[in-house]
Amino acid sequence: MRAEVNGSRETRAEARRQIEICNACRYCEGYCSVFPALMRERSFSDADIIQFANLCHNCRGCYYACQYTEPHEFALNLPKVLAEARQDSWREYAWPRPLANLFHERGVALALAVVAGIAVIIGLARLLAPTDGEGFYAYLSHGAMVAIFLPAFVLPLVAVAVSLRRYWTSIGGGTVRLSHVIAATRAAATMKDLDGGHGDGCNFEDEDRYSNGRRHAHQAVLYGFLLCFASTSVATLMHYILDMPAPYPIYSLPKLLGLLGGILLCLGTAVLALLKVKADRSLGDVRVWGGEMAFTGLVFLVAASGLLLYAATGTSLVMPLLALHLGAVLAFFLATPFSKMMHGFYRCAALVKEAATSGLRHSITDQGNRI
Repeated sequence: MRAEVNGSRETRAEARRQIEICNACRYCEGYCSVFPALMRERSFSDADIIQFANLCHNCRGCYYACQYTEPHEFALNLPKVLAEARQDSWREYAWPRPLANLFHERGVALALAVVAGIAVIIGLARLLAPTDGEGFYAYLSHGAMVAIFLPAFVLPLVAVAVSLRRYWTSIGGGTVRLSHVIAATRAAATMKDLDGGHGDGCNFEDEDRYSNGRRHAHQAVLYGFLLCFASTSVATLMHYILDMPAPYPIYSLPKLLGLLGGILLCLGTAVLALLKVKADRSLGDVRVWGGEMAFTGLVFLVAASGLLLYAATGTSLVMPLLALHLGAVLAFFLATPFSKMMHGFYRCAALVKEAATSGLRHSITDQGNRI
């Protein structure tokens, strides 16, 4: 634990050194939200470093544009050091913390979680086999699914809430206004910080190639996830409020939302994994490369197994595919507070803080101009 704390301090000290040089140079001011934020300051606390790190989307445009990277004596590599500071902050604020150390860096842990989830589903399906039921409920009753997945959904949400509260407190987050949330939501929805500051995209894949591929892949994952969540939410309302239990036909709203969401998730995660393989690992946190790839693979597995399960309806493949899909979903839920999934929560919080800070500075400037 002490070595980990010392490592975090060293990372933040190095990030501070590099940011001070960037603040003097200011060549990259228009690239993303990180640079306007750091250029408003003259000195940088640990809270500032954490805020900048979580604003960074690791597009790497600043690195390829920088004249002070190696072999220059300044040896700047801002994407790498901010990635390391970002990962350290996720581990520091995670609750319970030991699980964060396990899942952030080790893809094997995620694989074991999937295997364990599948084993749990198969075991419960055999012990609690329903005497009746249609569709998937012929293999595992609705009550059993609720008993398994309600705690697996609620408990991670509590862990996420505790982590976010720790993060918000550490960066000095204050009162949040609706306008701040709207601005942050707009930035997150459009992936503004992956457009390179000019709309042509970033250099994540290659120094000489601008591309919006990573931006669009992130959007596919984001909207795919939201569509799948909407599908589950609509199905829940139909089941409990409208007394319309599953299974649902292909033209029903839960199925249409789920199918579109699953396709977007598969496409988005596949492209992100491909881009990550092609990109230079030295411009990110190499400690977590395997864990991030494993989580991307887990999200792909959740979506792909769901699509295959629907396609296999009425065949002998339903039971093994149901175990695979539900096991993957269970692992996804349980790993969410300690995995790459947390970057969405932290970045949204960072964008809210940035919207609040920039709005406050603009207000003060306007008041000064009027005086």
